[in-house]
Amino acid sequence: MRSIISLVIALLFAFFVGGVTGIITGLPLIPIIGTLLLGSFIPRSKTGVLMDTVMVEIWTGEMLNHFRSDSSWINEIPSRDELVNNNVIHLVDVGADPEVLINNTTYPIAVVSREDEDVAISLDKFDTKNTVITDDELYAISYDKMANIITQHKEVLEEKTADKAAHALAPSVDSAETPIILTSGTSNGETYARKRLIPQDIIRLKKKLDDLKVPKKGRILLLCNEHVQDLLMVDETFEKQYKNISEGTVLNMYGFRIYEYPTMPVYKVISGVLTKKAFGAAADPANDQAASIAFYPQRAFKAKGDLKMYYSEASGDPEYRRNLVGFRLYDICLPKKWTGFGALVSEKV
Repeated sequence: MRSIISLVIALLFAFFVGGVTGIITGLPLIPIIGTLLLGSFIPRSKTGVLMDTVMVEIWTGEMLNHFRSDSSWINEIPSRDELVNNNVIHLVDVGADPEVLINNTTYPIAVVSREDEDVAISLDKFDTKNTVITDDELYAISYDKMANIITQHKEVLEEKTADKAAHALAPSVDSAETPIILTSGTSNGETYARKRLIPQDIIRLKKKLDDLKVPKKGRILLLCNEHVQDLLMVDETFEKQYKNISEGTVLNMYGFRIYEYPTMPVYKVISGVLTKKAFGAAADPANDQAASIAFYPQRAFKAKGDLKMYYSEASGDPEYRRNLVGFRLYDICLPKKWTGFGALVSEKV
């Protein structure tokens, strides 16, 4: 009945407007009416938006334009999107620094060539699982479910790429160039007990970075949930200043710009060596050791490659009459030079 009423209204509108237009302009009546009828029967959504064909390019562009990570600490890292080609980024591994001669009396001064190397790094590939939208849903609902789904896919991609970045910036093991400091506070008294992070631990890490001549301005300390809790409990100054984070001001402590992030890398003793666990590895509460990381953002980079939307229409699925949508994003975040990347790891009790 709704379709019949729509047809009658469309016919009356076309003949009326077409007749008036023909009288005024003197143009033939039939082409005018035909054009009006064609416009009336282009499939539209309830809000009048064209629906028959989803414009994948438009949705993809919209998602890309709004792809801004909610993890503000990532914004501190320089972007190198312009260096990406076919989802591979090419970086230059700069050769050794020149030797400095003091009070030299030997001539001619030696000539040394510097050997630079091209380093090609493939970006990580992130795929979202497809979301189903049936024609029945699109007919019954009163909101733009497609736009809602696009936002949801964007948010999970942002979250997962930030998780991967936090993991990638953490050193694998303790070394002279990548110091790892174990916490030294009192026990937290929980089932899987650990020593709390205390300000002195941060000071020890600061000295390690100072000794490595890491620039002091702009250093980042990214705290895990456990270490934020520790500092709030053991350090009165940190507790008083912590409100600055909720008010949008980054807390500074011992020269670090402090951020917090809930999904941080985890360490575990493997063959007697404290080692960073693989990204996405299964949790092992009895042996896992929570970690925070410190780094100098100018020694890291981030880059985004292709963003692609995958979409199939219900018209091509006669069995289920369902639309499917998913996304693929190429993204990476890594250190350019490992010197000066460190971590604070919870010591087990």
